[in-house]
Amino acid sequence: MEQIEKNILSNMYVCQIQGKDPFEIIKKKSMLSEDIINSKINDLIKNQFVNEDRKTLTKIGKNSLCVVLAGGVFDIIHPGHIHTLNAAKELGDVLVVVVATDNTAIKMKKRRPLHAQEQRQELVNSLSMVDLCLIGQEDDIFKTVNRVKPQIIALGYDQIHQEKFITEGCKKIELDAKVARLQSPIPESSSAKIQEEYGESIHGI
Repeated sequence: MEQIEKNILSNMYVCQIQGKDPFEIIKKKSMLSEDIINSKINDLIKNQFVNEDRKTLTKIGKNSLCVVLAGGVFDIIHPGHIHTLNAAKELGDVLVVVVATDNTAIKMKKRRPLHAQEQRQELVNSLSMVDLCLIGQEDDIFKTVNRVKPQIIALGYDQIHQEKFITEGCKKIELDAKVARLQSPIPESSSAKIQEEYGESIHGI
């Protein structure tokens, strides 16, 4: 499959989750003419990767993509985040990132995040390696997992989630997903540490 066709499928997948029409997004990101895009979509329909609606993927089309799901609070983006997300993207074709809700962030970090969940979503969405950023579910993380249906779930080096918990949760929603534990080259980097050091520098002025 050509990279152009892979990109079209990736954009359709992301738009399908968001409930958006993918054509204009494909046109903007690919910089191709409408005729070429339509020709490629026709080929993908013919090969049963895209449905006749020209907007959604068939099961074959979805299975042709390797979707990676990663998550976190992402309150202050630091080099460890960038490395981890780049490593996650290298595992597949599409990287979907889930940011924790404000309430979940408080439970995880024992503090209120500096940025609201919508701000953190917007920030992560602006990163070049991220194809889509969603705000998570407070009551059940597997609702989002089931919505995305990733082939790989990438865990950061410092995330408390246990691989067994993730694997068993995926089995309950009949999803066959692999769990990958990513390592950070800068394990001392953390949003909490950055916030602490920044706060100290302010008080020292």
